[in-house]
Amino acid sequence: MKQAAFAGCLVAVLAACQPVVPDGPDLSTCGAAALQGLVGQPASVLQTMKFGQETRIIRPDTAVTMDYRADRLNIDIDRNERISRVHCS
Repeated sequence: MKQAAFAGCLVAVLAACQPVVPDGPDLSTCGAAALQGLVGQPASVLQTMKFGQETRIIRPDTAVTMDYRADRLNIDIDRNERISRVHCS
């Protein structure tokens, strides 16, 4: 009986030690929240658009820096030339 109580306490203590993971990146800092409608669209729609902040168009196998900038808009293009993700970083 004591072992079961000890095991229960141990599980509770260990659960409290888990790191807190944020819900996800804030899409409002770079304007990505307003552009989520682009996801699934052909990449060609970007040719007629102008962006007011630094924007990276990232295609497969494109090398990008790993520095984080919350105000930078990133638009990921998949191998089918469709917009797959719009996010800040």
